[in-house]
Amino acid sequence: MRMMNRRQFLKYAGAGLIAAGAIDRLAWAAGGQQETIPIGVVYPLTGSLARIGASIKNAIELATDIVNTPFDLDLPLARDAGLPRLRGARLRLVWADSKGDPATGRAEAERLIEGEQVAAVIGSYQSAVTATASLAAEAKGIPFLNPESSSPRLTDRNFTWFFRTGPHDITFTKLFYDMMDDLKQRGRAISRVAILSEDTEFGATATGVEEGFAQRYGYNVVARELYTSPPASLDAELLRIRRVNPDVVFGQNYLVDAVLIIRSLKEMRWFPPAFVVHDAGWVVPDYLQTVGNDGNYIITRVSWALGMSGRKPLVARVNSLYRQRYGTDMDETNARSFTGLLALATAINQAGSTRAEAIRGALHDLRIPGRQLIMPWAGIEFDAHGQNKHAAGLMAQILNKEYKVVWPFDLAETDLVWPAPAWERR
Repeated sequence: MRMMNRRQFLKYAGAGLIAAGAIDRLAWAAGGQQETIPIGVVYPLTGSLARIGASIKNAIELATDIVNTPFDLDLPLARDAGLPRLRGARLRLVWADSKGDPATGRAEAERLIEGEQVAAVIGSYQSAVTATASLAAEAKGIPFLNPESSSPRLTDRNFTWFFRTGPHDITFTKLFYDMMDDLKQRGRAISRVAILSEDTEFGATATGVEEGFAQRYGYNVVARELYTSPPASLDAELLRIRRVNPDVVFGQNYLVDAVLIIRSLKEMRWFPPAFVVHDAGWVVPDYLQTVGNDGNYIITRVSWALGMSGRKPLVARVNSLYRQRYGTDMDETNARSFTGLLALATAINQAGSTRAEAIRGALHDLRIPGRQLIMPWAGIEFDAHGQNKHAAGLMAQILNKEYKVVWPFDLAETDLVWPAPAWERR
């Protein structure tokens, strides 16, 4: 079926012959040879997060090429050219720059929906921008898929058009305690927890979640130190933590904080048996570039790791394609973006339509098995709130200045070092 042009659409719409939102959002590509499906994509392409936005853009464009062109990969839609249930229609990405600003993200989402007539929207990395951009989609009745944002509140809003494929911060924090319980079963003595965190929404919220899990799992929080970032010094906070002799320290810290923590610990000639963190500044390349080998033995949660490829060859095959095209490896953030695009494309194909209601219904019914994902998940299946039930994470440890998967133990690429060695033994 060929789409009517804008003049025809306005004529019939004005006559009341087309119900709002009922039209299939298909268009002819250049030359009239192939139908395309416009997908709105909202990410920070300029501003302070432009490098992250560019990385996400690369991954989403690779995923789109895998959908549009045949690839010999066990990924959803990889072996077909386009969407088979829509006569081979190709995806067409329509990019929008949030500039890292929530108001701009919402305005751009509205522009994509109203002006570009996109069938769905994907985005937007930052939880604050995702919150506003998805609000626009909710108001307009358009599916919004989020692959990366981790605020638990995004799926607690009773939205009907919002879907998240990746984990949220409650899931990530639970990893800490599940890992420690596994270690206790292997003979490690772990009972005393200390928390060192910056005090904004990120750090304060994560701290509250950590304290809640400590109570549930039967751990004793012996210190809770919150500070304002960037700190001039953390000596007092670290000395108070040292005095209570914790078995593990949890950290929510930005880059400047992470560097200061390592330098302060080295000056004190003390390091806790384990320092477990919510990635943030600890996974930024500048961290290890600044502190070098002193940065080893930190344990961080991650969503994806190249080291999974030893047990899941699909990871290496997809990363190889990414590296050939962009000259670098995928990372834990853009691996989530890549997976989110494939999930959205699969739902549109299963809907057999670009009508918003049909896509939403297909997302609710979506079932993608774990063997067809590069993520460490059992699959993709959304609950009533739009959260992927199977979203999970991994724990990695910095060893020899590399991030190595160390837990779950059946996915580990090397042994976890716990307790960490003292400074004089490094």
